[in-house]
Amino acid sequence: MTSAVPLEIYKAERQADLDGAAVLRDVETVLRRFVAHPSEAALVAHVLWIAHTHVMDAWETTPRIAFLSPEPGSGKTRALEITELLVPRPVVAVNVTPAYLFRKVADGSGRPTVLFDEIDTVFGPQARDNEEIRGLLNAGHRRGAVAGRCVMRGKIVETEELPAFCAVAMAGLGDLPDTILTRSVIVRMRRRAPGEHVEPYRRRLFEKEGELLRDRLASWARASEDVLSSAWPAMPDGIQDRDADVWEPLLAVADAAGGEWPQRARVSGVSLVSLSKESTPSLGIRLLQDLYTVFDSGELLPTKTILELLLFLPESPWSDIKGKPLTDSGLARRLGDYGVKSKQIRIGSWTGKGYARADFRDAWERYLPPAHHKDETGETSETSLLSDPRS
Repeated sequence: MTSAVPLEIYKAERQADLDGAAVLRDVETVLRRFVAHPSEAALVAHVLWIAHTHVMDAWETTPRIAFLSPEPGSGKTRALEITELLVPRPVVAVNVTPAYLFRKVADGSGRPTVLFDEIDTVFGPQARDNEEIRGLLNAGHRRGAVAGRCVMRGKIVETEELPAFCAVAMAGLGDLPDTILTRSVIVRMRRRAPGEHVEPYRRRLFEKEGELLRDRLASWARASEDVLSSAWPAMPDGIQDRDADVWEPLLAVADAAGGEWPQRARVSGVSLVSLSKESTPSLGIRLLQDLYTVFDSGELLPTKTILELLLFLPESPWSDIKGKPLTDSGLARRLGDYGVKSKQIRIGSWTGKGYARADFRDAWERYLPPAHHKDETGETSETSLLSDPRS
């Protein structure tokens, strides 16, 4: 017969479980042991993301976390393996069918945490027939999202709606569509340098320790649920709109934990959001950026001149768009998405189709980063309020 745990020891253990800052530090220690994160900001975000999965009923949105790298052997899968031990009801999703995943997410016994390795097989260039899974990953970041399906019951076709809201961690090669990236904390993993070391990981050796830590984290999360449900964390400068949706749960966790975590979380958020803005822009944004450069040559430019100048820009992608150079019709089609159209222009005695620099002002203002908002006319601050310096 085993003896009961002394009351003093039990109270001390319970108090330790409810010290959020201490529990998060223990999660951080475990992650440092086994995962070589690319930065301190990525490590902090990983800790907070794991914690937020234990109190999913508190959130309106759940951020995805994406461990991405250009090459294998960069620690992505290891990050998911350690995450698996620390989150509630993990579901490791590799080559799963849409029906399996939908049923798991809708399981009434508890919302799962989906861990999707090899996510490039879903979104990569070789991916096929994954529209349903993509839809789940896209929509399921927001509470109330459902997956609508038709099912056959005998000879009758019926509709059903399955809940899609759940936490998702992903790992894969390359990049992801913007619809996923803008809903994600992005961790750009890399191969360890010769001086970087982590402990060898064997699940059978660490499993018990990981489960105990997971249970401590769950205890703190349950005790903090009311606080987390009503939290409106202050966002630092640089985190707004969709980025604020991503970081709100993580900052709420940090604020509830206290200690050093509120400050560390905000530094992490600003750092990772800034890095995400430096990623390769879409071709549409790249075209607007390059046209901003091209129009240094004048206020009115013929379409032919614009195409020639685009082709001569350093590292220009415009000479090879699906094997062919950008054409006037291709230029018109791409710019039409941003409300910019060609028109008849006159330059000296020449008249023909072209574009006016002034017509790009609205698109540049809306889609280009602030670095492009420089004063090109030498206006004073007072006069620049009256007219856009790029027009």
